[in-house]
Amino acid sequence: MLVNVEGRVMRAAMGRSGIGTLKREGDGATPRGRMTPLAALTRGRVVTGYAALPVPHRGVRPADGWCDDAGSGRYNAYVRRPYAGSHEALLREDGLYDVVVATDDNQRPRVRRLGSAIFVHMARPAMTPTEGCLAFPRAAWQRAIVPLGPYLIGIEPRPRR
Repeated sequence: MLVNVEGRVMRAAMGRSGIGTLKREGDGATPRGRMTPLAALTRGRVVTGYAALPVPHRGVRPADGWCDDAGSGRYNAYVRRPYAGSHEALLREDGLYDVVVATDDNQRPRVRRLGSAIFVHMARPAMTPTEGCLAFPRAAWQRAIVPLGPYLIGIEPRPRR
């Protein structure tokens, strides 16, 4: 699929259910609208092309997690592992989160069951669909050509004057 980022159109993997207007937890859709990066975690020296990421960032740690438990007060927020509620580990062996950028999707206000963990991260080699995230090819991250937002998903950008 294609995404508009800072006036550039780039190829990216998106949710297995396509682009969704009425986003719900676990629906596999990438939310329609504008997403802005908030912070990033990186693993090792994977992002060699960036002199510095333009959002707050640090190295990912084994205790880093993200809550997807709609019944928790920490829903759609960073948590330290171990964590009793349902959550996703941000240190992954498959390399998809070698760069993981948290976005402002469903953050202000945070509404339970409207979707959590909409990240920007590395795509699988075959660019297969995500669970709702936006994923760019590893080569694009390594060459530092993945712009870090804002992202326009399923909407046309305003014309420039």
